[in-house]
Order: sequence, then structure tokens, then C-alpha cells
Amino acid sequence: MILQATSKELNESIELLKTYRDRLREEIINMSQKLRMSKSTIEKTLSENMELENIDKMLNRLIKQKESN
Repeated sequence: MILQATSKELNESIELLKTYRDRLREEIINMSQKLRMSKSTIEKTLSENMELENIDKMLNRLIKQKESN
């Protein structure tokens, strides 16, 4: 049996993931700035961060699922 998430549940999950992603990005940026890393290095670190990539993939899946409902 496959359970379908309600629109409300999908919206809540999407918002929670976006909040977590934004907070994680800010933490990475703040820590990198404290380490006096260059802006380009910080951007590279953000783009290569596996956790941020996984969050974005999950967000995309949830958004697609929401659109198909």
C-alpha cells in the first residue's frame, strides 16, 4: 500500500527543508568567512556540499509531487 502525502503535508515538508537548507548555507558561509576563505572558495564549497545537494534533490522531488497532485 502506497500512502500519498496531502498537499498540506507536502507544503510543510517543502518549507521545513527550505528553512533547513537556508540555515545550513548561512552556517557554511559564516564559518568560511571566519576562516577568511575567498568568496570563490566559499561558492565552490557551497556548490560541492553533498548535504545541500541532497536537500535540493529532495525539494525538487517534493515540488514535482506537489505539482502532480
